[in-house]
Amino acid sequence: MIYLDYNATTPIDKEVADAMLPYMYDNFGNPSSSHEYGKIAKQAVEQARTEVADLLHCLKNEIIFTSGGSEANNTVIKGVAYTYRHKGDHIITSKIEHPAILNPCDYLERIGYKISYLPVKENGMVDVSALEQMITDRTILVTIMHSNNETGTIQPIKEIAQICHEHNVLFHTDASQSVGKVPIDVYDLDIDFLTIAGHKLYAPKGIGALYVNKKLSIEPLIHGAGHELGRRAGTENVIFDVALGKACQLAQKALQNDHLKEMTNYFYSNLKEIYGDKIHLNGDLDNRLPNTLNISFLGYNGNEILELLGDDIAASTGSACHSGLISISPVLKEMNVPIDTARGAVRFSLGRFTTKEDIDTVLERFRKMNNKY
Repeated sequence: MIYLDYNATTPIDKEVADAMLPYMYDNFGNPSSSHEYGKIAKQAVEQARTEVADLLHCLKNEIIFTSGGSEANNTVIKGVAYTYRHKGDHIITSKIEHPAILNPCDYLERIGYKISYLPVKENGMVDVSALEQMITDRTILVTIMHSNNETGTIQPIKEIAQICHEHNVLFHTDASQSVGKVPIDVYDLDIDFLTIAGHKLYAPKGIGALYVNKKLSIEPLIHGAGHELGRRAGTENVIFDVALGKACQLAQKALQNDHLKEMTNYFYSNLKEIYGDKIHLNGDLDNRLPNTLNISFLGYNGNEILELLGDDIAASTGSACHSGLISISPVLKEMNVPIDTARGAVRFSLGRFTTKEDIDTVLERFRKMNNKY
């Protein structure tokens, strides 16, 4: 089996799994307990918090552990909405965001908040020139993803943050797909809030983190005892906190080599050699994640391509077929990709364990397919 769907989820790294084991069996204490079991657990959580902070180049007390990216996004959007209601009721986002952004915004709109959507250019980047015109004296938050999970296009985050702060508006970015693939310095980018999802980072599903700038305080999404410095109630998930910390530590090392970029460029250049102008790259060629290729195979739909490749190759398609009708990806639709092009989209996302042999095997399947058809 060849796995090329790392943007959907990653396998747990063996070093991450090994780091979890002591906290499943021997070191099982509650971090809030004052005895030795509790102290060991507390120390492990704080060490993990430091490891996450180191990857983002921030302070450890600016990191809140969550149950995943969805909780982190909901915490920011609803927390800002509730905390800053006295200032305004307007939030700006885009329609290429993950549902964990779009659906909380939709919820707030149903209860009276106003939501605006930045237009998206053909390369998958939001149109920053429209942002300044959209901001009003009622705008309290702008939330734009760091990179798109389908196309891999990286957004001009620093520029967006600068515009927001010039207008005294808070800025959040969902960096679930970016963290560990590209360097991120939250202070350099001048971000107020940033989301991490552990299962995109070789940690387990069910763990994430939220960076909150030390100058800010928002209403918690989950109320209860004073865990996470009062910012997220619930007994700490020591096992998964440790896992995310270890995953971030490994990611820091992985950023120092170009394995992903080299494999992805090799894959794309060979596909271009095989298909020529019969394929189209969706998204920005240069400003994208080093592991992601969203390619439309002209004259096909994505599901056909995956079927022809074989069941032993895992990738994802940007279209869906229901009762004979093919619906295209909302992301590609917002980018104004023609329907006939969008219906042939397949996303290949490579990862830490992708080998050149894997890519060569897939390329050989494509050569045979192209010769046959």
